[in-house]
Amino acid sequence: MSKKQQPKASPDPVPTSTDWWRSGVIYQVYPRSYADSNGDGIGDLPGITRKLDYIARLGVDAVWLSPFFKSPMKDFGYDVSDYCDVDPMFGTLDDFRELVAKARKLGLKVMIDQVLSHCSDQHPWFIESRSSRTNPKADWFVWADAKPDGNPPNNWLSVFGGSSWQWDTRRRQYYLHNFLTSQPDLNFHNPEVQQALLDSVKFWLDLGVNGLRLDAINFCYHDEKLRNNPGTGEPEASPGTAPSTNPYSWQKHVYDRSRPDALKFLQRMRALTDQYPDATMVGEVGDESGMLMVAKYTADGDKLHMGYCFDLLTEDFNAPYIRSVIDKFQKAAPTPDKGWACWAISNHDVKRVATRWAGQDPRAERLAAALQLSLRGASCIYQGDELGLPEADVAFEDLQDPYGITMWPEFKGRDGCRTPFPWDADKDDLGFSGGKKVRKLKKKAKPWLPVSPAHRALAVSEQEDDPDALLHHYRHLLKWRRNQPELMQGELALLPADGAVLAYVREHAGGRVLCAFNISDKPVKFALPQGLKIAGLLEDSGATGAKAAPKGEKISFEPYGALFARLA
Repeated sequence: MSKKQQPKASPDPVPTSTDWWRSGVIYQVYPRSYADSNGDGIGDLPGITRKLDYIARLGVDAVWLSPFFKSPMKDFGYDVSDYCDVDPMFGTLDDFRELVAKARKLGLKVMIDQVLSHCSDQHPWFIESRSSRTNPKADWFVWADAKPDGNPPNNWLSVFGGSSWQWDTRRRQYYLHNFLTSQPDLNFHNPEVQQALLDSVKFWLDLGVNGLRLDAINFCYHDEKLRNNPGTGEPEASPGTAPSTNPYSWQKHVYDRSRPDALKFLQRMRALTDQYPDATMVGEVGDESGMLMVAKYTADGDKLHMGYCFDLLTEDFNAPYIRSVIDKFQKAAPTPDKGWACWAISNHDVKRVATRWAGQDPRAERLAAALQLSLRGASCIYQGDELGLPEADVAFEDLQDPYGITMWPEFKGRDGCRTPFPWDADKDDLGFSGGKKVRKLKKKAKPWLPVSPAHRALAVSEQEDDPDALLHHYRHLLKWRRNQPELMQGELALLPADGAVLAYVREHAGGRVLCAFNISDKPVKFALPQGLKIAGLLEDSGATGAKAAPKGEKISFEPYGALFARLA
């Protein structure tokens, strides 16, 4: 570690509350698109620091920053070339220290992305590894000989299209890449690789971060025998990790990801993070078994603290499907020691929830928020969810995402959920670029992605002045939730399936709260199961569009109505 990278003393530690993550609400910031402090068209760390007051006022517990490390930006930071430094486009290590210090003053915890399964082909580790078959890092990446006919060693596919093997003329071998060819996979079967990555994680924990979001963590191990994956044929619908139009989804990925060895590495990660008060890990587990794999990766209190998958990041927005996802996890992890979920309904990799689920219906947007924040576990809100931002329409010539460029037109990639955040409706770039440095510029650069005209009316400036806006609904809901021990700490029991209504009971210390949602655009009636009776509605929750009969045994829902009630 170079002298410039040695961490300075961390600020005073955040007061210890080691289980904050169990009911924590995490706000994800995509740095490139949040706030540009210097007018270069790209969001940065000083810009985020300037907006931390807004995040704190929302009422969340932590802010998760997508990658801001040194990178050639082929995959916009998810191709790291230096795990222990900030890319100059985002600022400096001192800028990060300032961000952490201000977050602490505001009562916010800071979580950062850790991209451990792969790095950039411009990382010094890979540059050395590819230089020969005998150098000290020759085995730090996954190398394999060609078949006798010159083809790749097996049938594994890349998520971003084509074979997951890339030929290298220096070593006259193939190397593995589960994503872009410029993102070679690290060889986790090598103990030196594990230790180097643990050292890089420790660097950031010593700087004061409170949590880690582990990107594609189930991709970190591969089958050493390089056995072929079995084929499944073309799926009728997207199974979760990739769209059905992507051949990646036509295989059962039993040998190139979700290998049992990954759990042993996560135990080492947990032993490290447990040395830091308040530190937590949430893992992205992209696997077709969804919540079952999340349970496996979070079981026994010695691996991930919590995890999420793609089960609620699909187009499916109906009571039977969402109930099945919850039920799957409930059965796999009936008690906290068997696993813990972080519920995500939106993020930087999928179409925005306001379009994907709600169809830009304000009632459905409010219901989605109430549903997510009443589930047992933690929650992750993606920037703009609180504004109801729809998916932006990005023209092909403006696309930046290599995944979308490759898969166009049936899959348009991830740029539509990554456009600049709308702060001020009266400004040309909706206030994305602002601050003293910007005001001194004669001409600021265009934002890296076009600002969406559809976001102008939903800008923060517009919603602040409208008491009925979704932003205020989120603020109220988050504040109200903190005072409901049943939602913060309670068990969850699903009620029997009933058409368009999803209902469950949260129970803690003798208190029981009914959470019920009409996930449809039609009015419906719902009869409580025998033995359940509503004692009173929790009308201060902000839930709307539902009312109970005088005897408290039947509920009438308007389209997308939601109800919270205390049970007798």
